[in-house]
Amino acid sequence: MQLKKSLLFFLLLIPAIVLTFAAFQNTLGPDPAEALADQTGEWALRLLLLTLVITPLRKLTGWTQLTQYRRMIGLYTFFYATLHLLVFIAFLLNWQWRELWQELSERPYIVAGFISFVLLIPLAITSTQAWRRRLPRHWKSLHQLVYPAAAIAVLHLCWQVRSDWAEALVYFAILALLLAYRLLANLRH
Repeated sequence: MQLKKSLLFFLLLIPAIVLTFAAFQNTLGPDPAEALADQTGEWALRLLLLTLVITPLRKLTGWTQLTQYRRMIGLYTFFYATLHLLVFIAFLLNWQWRELWQELSERPYIVAGFISFVLLIPLAITSTQAWRRRLPRHWKSLHQLVYPAAAIAVLHLCWQVRSDWAEALVYFAILALLLAYRLLANLRH
């Protein structure tokens, strides 16, 4: 099992390694900062949705070992979301805090992305077994923040789309299916 977790750890790190090499080799295209922001954001969203897929997949297949990987995937979600935010602040805003406040006041998709990131912070902090023991009754309800974080992250992506909606609609459809599954499962209980 430890070997599987180690393998997953390195697999989830590959996109960051590839992006780092591409940045150093200057192969990210005409706007490298924008490419880095897009790719780190997409990886954060992909992994966020993957964490939501684990429970339905476990229930449908009976493969209970899947839940052992959710924490690592969730922490990598936070890692890529943090990279996404840092790339935005460092490379697109050049650490100009006044510009950040201006962007937040003028662009609702940036506000949505920021809210989604803020919702992920307590999930990352309380992801350990120690926190689970400290918050016995509240841990599970706290981790329900993953649903609004995912919905707002998809909204963040949708508000940025200018012409090609295909990718945003795929993420929206995946999230809608996952939320519908969760709603139906809750109604049955």
